[in-house]
Amino acid sequence: MGRHAATSAARRPAPITPQVLIALAVAAVVLVAGGITWWAVGAGEGDCQSTAVVRVAVAPELAPVAEQVLGDADGLRPEDCASAEVTAQQPVQTVGDLAALDAGDLPHLWVPDSSLWAARAGDAALETVGSVASSPVVLATSRAAVDALGWQDGAPGWAAALSSGQAIAVPDLASSAEALATLGAVRTALGGGEDADNAVVQTVLAAERGPSVSPADALTAGGEGAPDAPLVPVSEQEVWATNADAEDPQLVAVYPEDGSPGLDYPLIRVGTASTPDAAAVDAAVRALTSDAARTAALEAGFRGTDGTPPAGAEAAGIREAAPPALQLDPGQVQALLAQLSELAAPSRILTVFDVSTSMEAPAGDGTRATLARDAAKSTLTLVPGNFALGLWFFAAELEGDRDWTEAVPTRALEAEVDGTVQRDLLDEQLDTIPDRLSPGGTGLYDTTLDAVRAARSDFDPTAVNSVLMVTDGTNEDSRGVELDELLDTLRSEADPARPIKVIGVALGPDADLGALEQIADATGGAAYSAVDPTDLQTVLFDALRQR
Repeated sequence: MGRHAATSAARRPAPITPQVLIALAVAAVVLVAGGITWWAVGAGEGDCQSTAVVRVAVAPELAPVAEQVLGDADGLRPEDCASAEVTAQQPVQTVGDLAALDAGDLPHLWVPDSSLWAARAGDAALETVGSVASSPVVLATSRAAVDALGWQDGAPGWAAALSSGQAIAVPDLASSAEALATLGAVRTALGGGEDADNAVVQTVLAAERGPSVSPADALTAGGEGAPDAPLVPVSEQEVWATNADAEDPQLVAVYPEDGSPGLDYPLIRVGTASTPDAAAVDAAVRALTSDAARTAALEAGFRGTDGTPPAGAEAAGIREAAPPALQLDPGQVQALLAQLSELAAPSRILTVFDVSTSMEAPAGDGTRATLARDAAKSTLTLVPGNFALGLWFFAAELEGDRDWTEAVPTRALEAEVDGTVQRDLLDEQLDTIPDRLSPGGTGLYDTTLDAVRAARSDFDPTAVNSVLMVTDGTNEDSRGVELDELLDTLRSEADPARPIKVIGVALGPDADLGALEQIADATGGAAYSAVDPTDLQTVLFDALRQR
């Protein structure tokens, strides 16, 4: 989702290992209201004094279906003085938004890929009113791998399949319902209890010890027919979509004999969202649960809610018949996620936000400053309490000759401080970003060097230590260090016993991505670009995966 630049060298996303994926905090600094938006119906036509806009957040793979269905739905046409705005958004991001954003910024309707997400939304007022589509969770690999494993006549159960010796590419447990459902399936198939929990842990650790391969690369290997293509937990629809344009599809869906947990794409009313004309929301609900929606979903490779397969299923590497359903308990899956998150080392991150006046530039419905504030606040709701975060702000000569100020020292989020907790202190200070903007310009280089030194002096050997720099400009402190001097100093002061990675995020078209890339390369970090500021949510989500 989004258009952030793929990183190469220092700018690549780090290889995603299961240990990283397990940590809910890796999803940690996950961030606010991004996404790809289609306007399903134009507003302001006809004699309408105002137009009721129904905001609909949809799992990205289903967003084209929603856009198609809502584009000409009864009750959402120009003559109805109503429209629907469809936003493709990862469910984990919507979960963060539900805890952090005002009602006017929330969707009225939410279609995540799985009902598991509702269990992670805490006390949010949610009401499931139907289902738009379904797709069972399967293991994807190549036909050659299936033959080599002897699974032509059927695969073993989930636990046996995942311990078969074939490499496993596990998606991010913090953001992937397929990954969570897979581990939940292992636990359920083994009857639950302590032994089942141990089997899940062993599966994760075995994957961690194996070769590090991303799900995307694993799917590519499967599509190319590699006999050693890893097993990847994905939705059946993803196999269908991957094979849609292939002349000789080699990627196939494997269905463990225990049955398959399903993605049910629930249609959820968000009760805390501000409400337009109730009739418009009802019209969107009718459209998304209509026969037209069912047909559109089948044409996109999903199953109907009754298990009806899409056309050409066998040719697309999937079965005609729906596999037996393996039911998962959302509460137990949540408990499993909490247990697995304890396997990962916590992060210790000094976050540093640019507050130069260039952050006043328009972005989305606000400014770059408000976007950064909302993104960070949304992410903060998802970070585990044992992770440590600190907060600095910077601009050229912000405090005398110094380019930065410390707003909150780095401490565990659950730490108590003067009658409150660190998480709340950070939340309060993030609210101040729009009011802190300084005309001094951007003091990027001096701040980066000081932040790395501060993080090293505060190093925690039990955690992954890093500095996150978010800026929309270039270095404008003429009296500070130059880039070459900064890079030389970062390299000469590097301490293998206390490594500090710098993760740079270039916000908007004016940010110096090249400098951030060089800084990242010097520290073993990564640099990201959010050329379109509305991509910040996704970019920060990826950036904080760096371990």
